[in-house]
Amino acid sequence: MTEQTYRVDVIGHQWAVELLTRQHNGGRMPQSLLLAGPLNVGKATLARHFAQLLNCTGDGKPCGVCRSCRKVVSGNHPDVRILDDEHETLKIDQVRDLQHELSLSPVEGRCRVAVLCNFERATAGAANALLKTLEEPASQVVIILTAPDPAGLLPTIVSRCQIVTLRPLPADQVQAALQEKWGAPAAQAELLASLSAGRLGWAVRALTDESFLERRQARLDDLRDLLQMHRAERLAYAQQLSRDVLALKEALTLWLTIWRDVLLLRSGSRAAIVNHDWQDSLQLLASKGSVAQAGEIVLKLQQALLNLDRNVNPRLNLEVALLRLPRYAEF
Repeated sequence: MTEQTYRVDVIGHQWAVELLTRQHNGGRMPQSLLLAGPLNVGKATLARHFAQLLNCTGDGKPCGVCRSCRKVVSGNHPDVRILDDEHETLKIDQVRDLQHELSLSPVEGRCRVAVLCNFERATAGAANALLKTLEEPASQVVIILTAPDPAGLLPTIVSRCQIVTLRPLPADQVQAALQEKWGAPAAQAELLASLSAGRLGWAVRALTDESFLERRQARLDDLRDLLQMHRAERLAYAQQLSRDVLALKEALTLWLTIWRDVLLLRSGSRAAIVNHDWQDSLQLLASKGSVAQAGEIVLKLQQALLNLDRNVNPRLNLEVALLRLPRYAEF
């Protein structure tokens, strides 16, 4: 395999890579790091890149070819533990097992590294258990957490971490990456880059999921129907969709981008809309409602997405969001 194969490359976010590299090279590496930012914006990729950097034994760290770098990529490094299941809640038993590992001396590397992705999904018990480790970290331990928003975590955990917040990438950078690294056709790359709202991870998933665009069209059709439905019909729809939390999250994320576009159009903003292929419908929605109404719907959909990671009942959560939508006899 080539050097490129083993290296965890971070696309964009160069400022964050340079910041952490300087701190590492200067011996000022934080023992507790929180990578924040939107879902699929690149937090887990940066965490893996940094895990390579910490124990790399080659030149130009992370070199991507040494034994340590290869083991981080394969998931077999004895000193690097990565918990990255976006659909499962992090439980207290997992944290206790991790604490035992972190109490031991490194086996092969210079330090033990724990990467806990999507920490906003941790149970209260798990979060409180980890707090003890953050309060008294061993000198050879580095803990990296990822989460969309520090506000969703315990303040006592956030206060013990250096926070690095990743921002969405420019659409042209996402488009170029899709074409150059993943071989996407230009037209498809342009559409997905626009829809991604700067989240390269989301764009890559959409590119590699053959049914994504079909599902997106189905949810756009659903939204069109919902705007014409009465209360009882919306509640019935909520009951059905809420049975699949992943589908629910995907739908809410899409509808949020739709109403953000409506808000931009209604307010006369010069910011670029995301859903170019739905522009006629966006213009129609903008003509029917007010800025305040669009802004309220955006806030409700944002709250509904946050609630999915806070164990709020999915059905009730969706019902509240759908009942806030306006009703139009024709759309």
